[in-house]
Amino acid sequence: MFCSKCGAENQAEASYCHKCGASLSIVEVQQSNPISAVASSQSDAIWNPNATANWSLIFTPAFGSYLQMLNWKTLGQPDKAASSQNWFYASLAILAVYILMGIFMSDSKAADGAARGLGFLYLLVWYFSVGRSQGKFVKEKFGSNYPKKPWGKALLIGIAAIIGYFIFAVVVGLILGAAS
Repeated sequence: MFCSKCGAENQAEASYCHKCGASLSIVEVQQSNPISAVASSQSDAIWNPNATANWSLIFTPAFGSYLQMLNWKTLGQPDKAASSQNWFYASLAILAVYILMGIFMSDSKAADGAARGLGFLYLLVWYFSVGRSQGKFVKEKFGSNYPKKPWGKALLIGIAAIIGYFIFAVVVGLILGAAS
């Protein structure tokens, strides 16, 4: 019997995988092909939904809603994936509003305060209305035993996106500042 999480071969009477510790009674096991078990496990992997919500504190709800959209698709929940996609687009719109506030508000301190207040309010609304719901769904359906995607690539993309956003905002500010 092969573990569907890591592909390790286990004894037929084993309850847990000797290599990764996954429960063989809860996790689907592959009787013949360990390679397909690992491939299936990796394609069904999701990012930890609680972590996606928490990383949004740093990377904005755009980051969390996008990753949760991908998770919902993997979990076979197209309606919830569509909702997360709408939150992602709304988050991008909010980021554009921040730039516009900085451009069109004459008092930069007021613009900064308004952008921070709006951002904090939006984060709270997103987090408590949908950000945490995926964590509850996954916990009820799988407990803590589900295939997880690694965070390295996602976090690097999040960091690059934040840097790109700030560079874009500065360039737009410089162009419009030079034009006036």
